[in-house]
Amino acid sequence: MIRRSLRSGRVIAGGLIVLAVLACALAAPWLAPHDPDEQNLLTTLLPASWQAGGDPAYWLGTDSLGRDVLSRLLFGARVAMSVALIAAFGAMIVGAALAYLAGYVGGWLDWLVGRAVDVWMSFPPVILSLILMTGLGTGLRNVILAIVLVDWTRFCRVLRSEVIVVARRDYVAAARLVGFSHWRTVSREIVPATIPLVVTLLTLEMGIAVVVEAILSFVGLGVRSDQIAWGQMIADGRDAIYQAPWNLLAPVLAIFFTVAGFNLLGDGLRRSLDVRMTEGRE
Repeated sequence: MIRRSLRSGRVIAGGLIVLAVLACALAAPWLAPHDPDEQNLLTTLLPASWQAGGDPAYWLGTDSLGRDVLSRLLFGARVAMSVALIAAFGAMIVGAALAYLAGYVGGWLDWLVGRAVDVWMSFPPVILSLILMTGLGTGLRNVILAIVLVDWTRFCRVLRSEVIVVARRDYVAAARLVGFSHWRTVSREIVPATIPLVVTLLTLEMGIAVVVEAILSFVGLGVRSDQIAWGQMIADGRDAIYQAPWNLLAPVLAIFFTVAGFNLLGDGLRRSLDVRMTEGRE
């Protein structure tokens, strides 16, 4: 039943979108028709090739420095996917580790982790990311670190509640009675029961990481100026939206479809992996 569920429309659609973006990111040096940093002041702010005044050599036109928009879009996918994958997994590892520890052990440790999460989440995530980037400085590594430091709470808060519920079930108590160690109880009984939730949170966090990175790059606190990011493209293209609209529309649509792909994939996997929902469809 789970195998059939993995072929659901949400999983297929979301997976295809994510794979397409990932493929573009990996193959950007070969797919890009031009050097993304090559400037040509004689061809600045060209519209898309199918619009009046467009050049067939530049499918999505050029920016204010004559750089090819399509090439920059493809190379920008590398930063977006790097942040999505690395930052999301980093936040998951930190948040999940604390959630399993606090939810299973309980007591003062659970209270301490819960209060830490409450305090940390009282700060607006984007504002906190901007503050961290101001202190850390620009760069891809610092963007990833800032997202991990901010978003581990998303995993910890939701997963901790689920771990508390699972830890009170009869089969967990039975595992302890037959002599399972704490580590074996958590790894064999509690973790498998919470995998659907972890997968859902992970894929949603990947989409959030793409948006956060774009916001940071838009305000100039993301990647370095010599790196290409979709947020930078939006910032550069907003002043020439009427002359060359694809400078702005292309990265906006790229962010939209990438985040939509992660969300569809996460929702589809949750429906496929959650035993309760699978049994309800049988």
